[in-house]
Amino acid sequence: MLLAMACALAGCSSLPKLDGRVVTTAMTDTAETRLGKAVHAAAAPHPGTSGIYPLEIPQDAFAARVLLVRAAERSLDVQYYIWHDDLTGRLFTNALLRAADRGVRVRILVDDVGTKTNDDNLLGLDSHPNVEIRLFNPVASRTFRGLGMLTDFTRVNRRMHNKVFVADNQRAVLGGRNIGDEYFEAAGDVAFGDLDVLLLGPVVPEVSKAFDLFWNAPMSVPIGALTGRPNSAVGLDALRAALAAFVEAQQDSPYVTHARSQAAQALAAGTDGLFWGRAHLLVDDPAKVTRPPEDTEGHLLPQLARVGVQLRSELLIVSPYFVPGDAGVAALSAMVRKGVRVTVLTNSLAASDVGAVHAGYKRYREPLLEAGVRIYELKPDAIEFGRSKGKNRKISGSRASLHAKTFMLDRRAVFIGSLNLDPRSVQLNTEIGVVCESETMAGQMASGIEGNLDKVAWRVERVVDADGKAHLVWTETTASGAVQHTAEPEVSVWRQLGVWFLGLLPIESQL
Repeated sequence: MLLAMACALAGCSSLPKLDGRVVTTAMTDTAETRLGKAVHAAAAPHPGTSGIYPLEIPQDAFAARVLLVRAAERSLDVQYYIWHDDLTGRLFTNALLRAADRGVRVRILVDDVGTKTNDDNLLGLDSHPNVEIRLFNPVASRTFRGLGMLTDFTRVNRRMHNKVFVADNQRAVLGGRNIGDEYFEAAGDVAFGDLDVLLLGPVVPEVSKAFDLFWNAPMSVPIGALTGRPNSAVGLDALRAALAAFVEAQQDSPYVTHARSQAAQALAAGTDGLFWGRAHLLVDDPAKVTRPPEDTEGHLLPQLARVGVQLRSELLIVSPYFVPGDAGVAALSAMVRKGVRVTVLTNSLAASDVGAVHAGYKRYREPLLEAGVRIYELKPDAIEFGRSKGKNRKISGSRASLHAKTFMLDRRAVFIGSLNLDPRSVQLNTEIGVVCESETMAGQMASGIEGNLDKVAWRVERVVDADGKAHLVWTETTASGAVQHTAEPEVSVWRQLGVWFLGLLPIESQL
């Protein structure tokens, strides 16, 4: 009876009307801010192009965000799918709160389901006069959230996967990283190999326009209107005190010490090492979540074809969740037939954090290999990405898992963003990314990844034995030579059975 009552209450919940919600847009009068002046000085010798800096080292990616928060004078726009209440999550929240205390306008848009929001904390933060928080496509029932998700599954299943950060409408960071320790190699059992890009120049106002589009969309609901509770100044005081005590206790921790290093500060405030080139922003229409999945109006992926970068000889795909479907297999096969060398780096089963996605991916391996696509699967014990300055990173002490989403086209252009090549990213969720046209950057990044593939990944190959039977092998390069595995490496029989079972379920459209 109690379960029935809870289901009824959850089912009767509805989203609030937005009559009192105020439309706001990015601030444009920021040229005289410290960041604005620095951008103008750096961009002057490069008219018509944007400054681009790949953030490959996780600690630097976090430091860039925090130090840009500290440098902002007018506005901060923050949009994330996941925001954990952990070391990096609290440090970032504290930095935003301190920016608001200095008079900076802070707009925070988070995905309600991905973030698993704590309404009390959000209400406290939202009570600050310079902070406003909205939740994208939220669960209507705040008391019975789990049941509310089930009773309104069709709507709530569509999520905002974007990751965007803009300071003073002058610098932007976007890419694959959410806010959480595993994305910045701060702690945890899993260390994600990820990639963001720091941008300045003409592409940044385009990023701000994309943020405004989501911020003012009908799906973005203010936290106060959603909960029906007044924002609490008492809650803000408690949150402020808790964050201050936490940050003080972490001042001498190794991670925070690194974030304060001179190198990290130079990354966020300086312009050394920037690549310059045309940058094309691609973003899903937020209304995508209200349309049938097969309706491609406003979708990101078709925009990629309209950028104008012609693919002639080489495509390198890095996608942690890779479920190409029959259409994807056909498209990649056609590229190979035209003479394009197609290479895919994705997670192995041992490195994947989502077994269901691997179950969806594995059925397409053989057709892709038959077509001539090269496939590499990341090992769980190491990951390195070649950097523009010749430095590599190796994750140790945690299980490595690929999370970067990037495509390199002919070593002339690079897509960096939140888009996985799977049905969920392509059809269900909203995504954002940028195509950076810089032959120097694209060449160096592609060489760095290609040069390390045999060190950090198993190459999957289709071989035919003496009896004419085809099967897969996983080849790794060791100090003593090549070693081949005839089954998914470094995973238990039980996990293989679990993935096999998941592969029987009709869930590919949700992956």
